[in-house]
Amino acid sequence: MNIGLTLLGQMITFALFVWFTKQYVWPPLQSSLQARQAKIADGLAAAEKGHHDLAAAQEQVRSELKSAKQEAQQLLEASRQQARDIVTQAQNQAKEEGERLIHKAQAEVEQMVTQAKTQLRQQVGQLALAGAQKIIEQTIDQETQQALLDKLAEEL
Repeated sequence: MNIGLTLLGQMITFALFVWFTKQYVWPPLQSSLQARQAKIADGLAAAEKGHHDLAAAQEQVRSELKSAKQEAQQLLEASRQQARDIVTQAQNQAKEEGERLIHKAQAEVEQMVTQAKTQLRQQVGQLALAGAQKIIEQTIDQETQQALLDKLAEEL
């Protein structure tokens, strides 16, 4: 055999093999690789988007938690202020009620003192009249007696 002819046959066979592979094997293999590459790229993009969404969600959770804490703090402070207001209002009402009771008691005492003075004046007047009657030994009628008692009460 001739080496040149063998070499020529192998070159033709190799060329046919390259043409066949390029025509029928390489395009499906290339499309599979491209599909796989696209799938991996989509997966990486989805993973990156997932990380980004997770970070955004965590930031939103932190933000909402912070606002919830602030709102809770505001509600707590408002309730404390309301409690202070209620206590202050109750103290003021109790003070007003105490002052009202004191004024009422003072008025009652003054009324009782006035009444006692009036009764005392009448009794002193009656005693004075009784004494004067015994001294004079004469009877005074009721109207005159009352007029004298009233005059005496006014003078006292």
